[in-house]
Amino acid sequence: MSVVTAESLGIPATFNVATHFVDRNVDAGRGAHVAIECGDQRITYAEVLANVNRVGSALRRLGVRPEERVVLLLPDGPEFVYSFFGAIKIGAVPIPLNTLWKPADYGHVLHDSRAVVVIVADDLLPAIEAVPAARGRSVRHVIAAGPGDVMQTHLHTRFSMLVRQGSDECEAEPTHRDAPAFWLYSSGSTGMPKGCVHLHHDMVVCAELFGKGILRITGADRTFSVAKLFFAYGLGNALYFPFSVGATTILWPGHPTPVNVYAVIERFRPTLFYSVPTGFAMLLARIMVERGQVPEALAVLQRHASPPDKNPDFHAFAGALYQRLGRHKEAIQQYESALRLAPSAGVWWVGLGISLQAAEQPKEATDAYTRAKSAGLTPELASFVEQRLKQLQ
Repeated sequence: MSVVTAESLGIPATFNVATHFVDRNVDAGRGAHVAIECGDQRITYAEVLANVNRVGSALRRLGVRPEERVVLLLPDGPEFVYSFFGAIKIGAVPIPLNTLWKPADYGHVLHDSRAVVVIVADDLLPAIEAVPAARGRSVRHVIAAGPGDVMQTHLHTRFSMLVRQGSDECEAEPTHRDAPAFWLYSSGSTGMPKGCVHLHHDMVVCAELFGKGILRITGADRTFSVAKLFFAYGLGNALYFPFSVGATTILWPGHPTPVNVYAVIERFRPTLFYSVPTGFAMLLARIMVERGQVPEALAVLQRHASPPDKNPDFHAFAGALYQRLGRHKEAIQQYESALRLAPSAGVWWVGLGISLQAAEQPKEATDAYTRAKSAGLTPELASFVEQRLKQLQ
């Protein structure tokens, strides 16, 4: 039995993994190949390299030193990729975090990791600002990113400004192949989340043995992962597996509901699609719902029940099915589970309100509809909610 090691794969002792997954593609003549498709954006490997260098050099200019931690609280998208590899390139250690966590979880990570920078999406900024100062005292810079990435506030640097302040050239820190490259925190199911250290050679070993050896991924592939980049599973599927061969990754920043997942597949046509048993069950159940097989769809979900408080999309979908069957008590429980994890999902507050109203709980239904309005709704849903609120007056 032979044992594959980083050394046997030809990874040198002095090795920075960002150069392997980013610079190498450009050096190999793949600069014009599309690396990322995200919505209407099509970003080449040459553009990825330039932006990784800009982020890395700008972080270095801010005083970020090798081995210092950089927290990433970002949806799947180009900013995540630039920040992740930009930090690694200067020897810093990015820490992608679950975007569904609560301020207490973020406070624990900031305190535990002693992170010096947080790069955070605008809609998640309130969760970081809610962390007590004592838990985040190591943080020197908060960088905010969002659609349009407009004007800089007096409190936080804008991600767009960080990129503009950087350089197209960024010398890679001469890290060791066994040095920490990034951390991922556990889900905290057995206590507080725990930091798991991943080394510079780890991604290469995984890409070579699993990405190429099992999946047979090639540069012609187009990958799409339901699991997000902040998960270890999603990080390989949607980032370093495709980047190991110059393939295209399809990134979707929104909720991976069955409707959204099918829409991404139909529009972008991935050749490699990754999900988990719960995700596949939701996709199958969606087809059954469209065929009018609601009880059967619910049975499929029940057989592949998501662990409690782990998947808000699963709970919301189950709530909608219970609601269609008139089982409003169960629907209320499922919607409440979903909203504990994603309280800004206005559509789910509407669903909760409908079942509360059907269950003759007018006060609670009014509260749910009011929360739905504050969370933001389409004009059609907003009009529907107004009609429901009038009924409850």
